[in-house]
Amino acid sequence: MQSRHHTERHRLARAGWLRAAVLGANDGIVSTASLVIGVAAAAAAKDAVLVAGVAGLVAGAMSMAAGEYVSVSSQADAQKADLARERAELREQPEFELQELSEIYIARGLAPELAREVAQQLTAKDALAAHARDELGISDLAKARPVQAALASAAAFATGAALPLAVALLSPAAMLGPYVAASALVFLALLGATAARAGGAKMVRPVMRVVFWGALAMAITAAIGTALGVAV
Repeated sequence: MQSRHHTERHRLARAGWLRAAVLGANDGIVSTASLVIGVAAAAAAKDAVLVAGVAGLVAGAMSMAAGEYVSVSSQADAQKADLARERAELREQPEFELQELSEIYIARGLAPELAREVAQQLTAKDALAAHARDELGISDLAKARPVQAALASAAAFATGAALPLAVALLSPAAMLGPYVAASALVFLALLGATAARAGGAKMVRPVMRVVFWGALAMAITAAIGTALGVAV
């Protein structure tokens, strides 16, 4: 009988990069559009609005990269410390670790004899990998990669920020604020729909969520910009 490889793909495998991409793009659209609208509402010249938008794109992308790198590096350090401790425990008390692994499988529904046999076989193959996966929850999908996360977040933010900035560049000065606001809402709706589709979820709620918070952020910055423009 010919063996068949398991080729089924689950959407959970996309969770890490999907979260980072959506978060970065959403922040890029909302923060840059809000910045542009706020500066425009203060009756600033179009050149000043564009300079502020470009500065926001660069600063935001760098901030996202630095924040993601620091955050994921801390996660990587914690994973390395846990693995080092587990490696020492396997060396110093192998029987206790074998029993611990068996109890994990028993708690998941295996009979004690079968759980012990599974634990023994996995320990013989790669004890540290078995404990990392089943005791610590560290797998290839969950492994922290700081540089990759930083670059992905920066790229996602810059891509999102470039959209309202391009609209601002092409818009007439008198209609810059409304055009940017309207286009940003469209971009956010498309982002929410794309993320929902990639994650296998229904589209209505994710779209409404990102559009609502984006509209709120732009409305607040527009009000602040208008107030400051009147005050000046």
